[in-house]
Amino acid sequence: MARAPWVAVLLVLAAGAWAATVAIARGMTGMTGTMGLGVATFVAVWTLMMAAMMLPSVSPVASLYAKTVPAGPSRAARTGALVAGYLLVWAAAGLPGYGLALAAERLSSAAPVAAHTLAVVVFAACGAYQFSGLKQRCAAHCRSPLALLLHYGSYRGRLRDLRAGAHHGAYCVGCCWALMVVLIAAGVMNLLAMAALAAFVLVEKIAPWGPSAGRVAGVAALGLAVATVWAPWLAPGLYGMSQMTMR
Repeated sequence: MARAPWVAVLLVLAAGAWAATVAIARGMTGMTGTMGLGVATFVAVWTLMMAAMMLPSVSPVASLYAKTVPAGPSRAARTGALVAGYLLVWAAAGLPGYGLALAAERLSSAAPVAAHTLAVVVFAACGAYQFSGLKQRCAAHCRSPLALLLHYGSYRGRLRDLRAGAHHGAYCVGCCWALMVVLIAAGVMNLLAMAALAAFVLVEKIAPWGPSAGRVAGVAALGLAVATVWAPWLAPGLYGMSQMTMR
C-alpha cells in the first residue's frame, strides 16, 4: 500500500474508536475517577480512547514503516502488527492510569481540599514536563522517526513488527504521558478535553511548528494550575467528586 491509503485506514479506525468512545461516554455522564469500572474494563476503555486520540498522529510513522516492508500480502499484516504493538504500550499505560484515577477518587471523597491541591499539581506537573529535556527528546523521535525506522530494520523474528510498534509507542508515551494525566483532573471520559488533547498531539507531532505548540501548551497548563487555585471547577474530574461528597 502507498502512504495515503495507510493514513486513510488508520484515520477510519480512529473515527470508529471515537464513535465507540462517544457512545460509552454518554452512559457515564457526570461520572469521574474510575467511573465505577474494574481495572480490566478501565484498561479496555482506556485503550479505546488512546486509539481514538493517538492513531491519527501515528499514521505517518505507520505509512513510512509500510514502505520499508517488502510488497506483498504480508505488508498489511506486518504494518498492522506495528500498530498493535504501539497500542499495547498505551494499554499498559492504562494500569497506572487506573491507579491514579482510583487514588483521585478516594482522595476527593475523603479530603476535598487535598483533591483541589491534586488538581493544581496535575496541571503544574504537565506544564513543567512540557519544557523538560526528556519531553523534548521523546518528541524529537516522534517528529522525525527515520533513525528509529533504520533501527527497526535490524529487528529479526516473528515479533519484530510488534517490537517496533512497542518501541515507538514507548517514545510516544514518554512524549505525551503528562498530557494524558490531565484527564485525571478533567475527567477521564471528558470528550471536550480528549478532543483538545488529541488535536494538540497531532499538531505537536506533525506540524512544522510543533515544538512551539508544545511550549504554548506548557504555558497554558501552568496557567491552568494557577487559575485552578481560585477556580477549582476548572478540574471537573476532581471538583465534581468533591462537590458530590460535600452534598
